[in-house]
Formats: sequence, C-alpha cells, structure tokens
Amino acid sequence: MPSQMLSVIGWRDTIVALTGWRRRGLAFIFGGLAVLALPPFHFVPALIPAFAGLSWLIDGSRPRDRPGGRFRWLAWYTGGGPKRDAYRCGWWFGAGFFLFGLYWVSHALLVDAARFGWLIPFALAGIAGMFAIYIGLAALATFALSGEGPARIIMLALWWVAFEWLRGWLFTGFPWNLMGTVWTFSDAMIQFTAVAGVFGLSLVTVMAAVAPAALGMAGMAKGHKYWLVGLPFAVLGLLWAGGALRLAGASDAIVDNVRLRLVQPNIAQADKWKRNLRPRHVQNLLALSRSDGGAAATQGNGAPTHIIWPETAVPLFLQSASPAARAIAAVIPPQGVLLTGAPRFLRRAKGGPLLWNSLHIINAKAEFQGTYDKHHLVPFGEYVPFKSFLPVAKFTQGRTDFTAGPGLRSLFVPGAPSVSPLICFEALFPGRAVAAGGERPGWLLNVTNDAWFGNSPGPYQHFAAVRLRAAEEGIPLVRVANTGISAVVDAYGRTLVQTRLGERIAIDSALPQTLSSITIFSLIGNKAVIIFALLYVILLYGFPYLYIRRQLR
Repeated sequence: MPSQMLSVIGWRDTIVALTGWRRRGLAFIFGGLAVLALPPFHFVPALIPAFAGLSWLIDGSRPRDRPGGRFRWLAWYTGGGPKRDAYRCGWWFGAGFFLFGLYWVSHALLVDAARFGWLIPFALAGIAGMFAIYIGLAALATFALSGEGPARIIMLALWWVAFEWLRGWLFTGFPWNLMGTVWTFSDAMIQFTAVAGVFGLSLVTVMAAVAPAALGMAGMAKGHKYWLVGLPFAVLGLLWAGGALRLAGASDAIVDNVRLRLVQPNIAQADKWKRNLRPRHVQNLLALSRSDGGAAATQGNGAPTHIIWPETAVPLFLQSASPAARAIAAVIPPQGVLLTGAPRFLRRAKGGPLLWNSLHIINAKAEFQGTYDKHHLVPFGEYVPFKSFLPVAKFTQGRTDFTAGPGLRSLFVPGAPSVSPLICFEALFPGRAVAAGGERPGWLLNVTNDAWFGNSPGPYQHFAAVRLRAAEEGIPLVRVANTGISAVVDAYGRTLVQTRLGERIAIDSALPQTLSSITIFSLIGNKAVIIFALLYVILLYGFPYLYIRRQLR
C-alpha cells in the first residue's frame, strides 16, 4: 500500500480516536476552514480537509461514559449514545461554519451601536447555534442511516444538501452560503445550475469534498477507493467542460433600444434616514442620474433610457410627496422611466398605518406606472416575529413593522421587457425568482441595500448567491445596490459590468436578452437535484456493488 495512503489512514485513526473537547474543537475548526471556500475567498480546496474530517469525526461517534458530568441538567446534550455524539460533531462543525461565515451580521448592529451594539455576542452565538442545528441533524442522519464505509460518505453529501434545502424554507428560510456558491468565480462551473440549480451544484461539490475520506479507510479495497474518490472529481471536470462548451456557443444579444443606468449612491447606513440629510441624498441620486453625471459608458454607447436606483433609495414616501416626485421626474429620459426603491405608506382609519418596502416605476411626467411590494420580509430587520411575546424593536428605522406584499409578479416596463422585481433578501431563494404560471419576464431586477454590512464578506456572498438566479432561470439579472455590488448579469450568469464595493458611481449598460429556450431548472425547479442525486448514488455505489457481486460468483 502506498505510503501516502498509509499516512491518510493514520490521520483518520487519530481523528476517530479523539474524545471530549478535542473532538468538538476539531469539528469547530473544520467548519471554520470550510468558510475559506466561500466568496470572496473561493479557496475551494479547503473543503477537502473540512468535509473529510467531518466524515471521520462522524465515524468515531461513541457513547459518553459520564453523561453530563457535574452539569446533570445538560445530560440531554452531553449524554446519550453514538447517535447523539454524531449530532454534536455536526453541530460544532456548523457552529464554526456559520460563526465565521456570518460574522459580518454584527456590522448591522453597529449602525446604531448605542441601542444594539450590546446584542452582538448574543446575535452571533444565536445565529451560529441555530443554523448549526441543520448540520447537526445532517450528521445524525448520516450516522444513523448508514454504516461505516462508502455508503456513509455518500450519505453525508446527500444529507448535507437535504438540510441546505430545508434551511432555505423552514421558518421563512435562510439559503445563505449554499455550498454551490463556492464556484461563482467560474462562469463555466455555474452553467450546471441551469440543469439542477444551486442545490445540484452543492451536491457535486460536497461529494467531491468528502470523497477523499475513503482513502483513510483501511478495510476498503484499493480499487473501490479510487472509484469513490475519482468519480466525483471526474464529474466536476465534466461539468466544467460542459459549461465551457455551452459558453463557447453563448449569445451576446442585447435588447434593442434599451440602455440602463445603474445608480450606486454609496450612502452610509448611519446617515441614510437622518432628516437633515435627506435633501442631500436625493440630490446625490439626481446628480448621478443626469446624462452629464459622469456615468461610465461601460458597454455600448448612447444616452440611458431606463434609470435604476437601489432599495429604499428615496428616503421619502413618494406617492404623497408630489414635489419630490416632480423633481425626480426631471432627470428621467422623455420616453424612459425610473425604477426606484422607496417606502410606501398607507394610513388607515382603523387598525393603524401600513408600511411597505416597495419598488416604483415612474415616467418623465411623474406618473407611477407600476409598484411592487416586497413579500419576503427579513425577521427582526423589517418585522418582529411573535411581537406580542418578544419585547424588542426591529433594527431598521422606525417603529412600524413592514407589511408583506402579495407575492412575486412581473411588472410592465415602458420601453423595455417586463421585469420580475426582487428586493434584497428575496433574490436568495432558488426556484422563487419568477411568478409561477405567469408570463416569463424579460429580466430580473434585484434592488438592495448592503450598506448594513460594511466592507465585509457579506455583500460579496449576497451578490454571488443572487447571480445564480440568472444562470438557473436563463434570464438576465440587473442588480443595483446602495453601496455595491451593482452589476448586470446575462442569462448565462456572466457578469458584464460590475461596480466595486463602497464607491459612488453610475454605470451604463445594455440589457442582455433572455434565452430563447427555457432551462431545465425553470421547468422542474429544485426537484431536479433529486433526479441527479439518484443517478449519483447509482454511479458511486451501485456499479462497484454489482462488480463485487460478480467477482464473488
């Protein structure tokens, strides 16, 4: 047996034998290590020791001799048999993954540090601990439903993706840092999302990352090890080659007579809602929107026809502020429109006021051509869940909770194809970028405000996740953010123009055309990953099993 393989077997034996805090601490380190593969770092090789190590820790799950020790009230967690030990391994891995992957959430609490700064340690511990439950359950299912060997390696990848999917919709959903986003640095690799979505890309990624764990198993045949390790990496290579081939024949067609101006005002979140600064904020937006505002003509030439401002760009209720609407209309092209985020307010005779996070379409006559209300709200940011029981305020400006809109819809845009608006958080959800059963829109528009998260990995992670909606649906995506990253992404997921984080700028771009044919993912959605997972299990486990049976006859 090669000396390299013997050393891997020794590493596995060492990790399997760990107990107590060393075991939990190593799981935490492995989880933190996996974060290096996420945007903006994209060090994908870090996933191999992280997931192979997690697999070996699960293999070493064993009952505790002294449940709870001196802390008997913790016996429900510290005691139990090997299944509970497997859960603990997964939970500590998840705690490291989410703590280091989402630490930037603390920036939002520093915007009003006097009121919310003290919450930072509790928020980070709570977020990491809560989402770590999903990975703990994935580890538990992996251990409980498979024996040590190739089946457990395959099951870990399957259960990881299953709980990624659950995390995307349970309790309103939080599909942030899905493992497929590690490939967003490669246009070729993300083409697979047009078939199986980001969850399919997560599956092949985790399968390749965990497969080298087989090299540490002393009792497994060498040929079976090489098959189990080699096939996932061969699949990654084939996906890259297939993606490159698809892009070689990709169209660069644009929509005629449409030129977009993306306005990124770069307003600090701490200043955004200060009453004395609101006129200056509006003037900033107007200056960047004018034809002589210094916009970079980054793709093609010509004056803009459609101007786009970010989420809640206007710190006013436009529908009740006609002077502001008329001032804004002065910079709108004669036959064009402005698409802008702004709060919307309705005062009711009974029951209190209603407040929406909205997107308006306004023409040069200050007429409102359409309005979309955000329907997927952020807990504690836009509303407080269980408000009658939780004595806390939302972190955003004002005391009134936002009201959820009716849902996804396409808006008619004068002079351009219809658009499916997605405000901030809404663009994270695979399979929920386009209204079901309606007319297929010509583009997706994501307006957002990532100023909450400062110069941290958060905005990069957000853009990476949003960009995959274009590749999945085969529909171009335009993204306009207050502080960045603003971009135009074509129907293949390729970024055509992009701003830097934290710059005040307006950029011009043509609007790419949508694909003439609907993607497989558009037709069947996230169910595609189930089909692909079944094929993967047959290839990885079924073929070697049949070969061994034939050899024993």
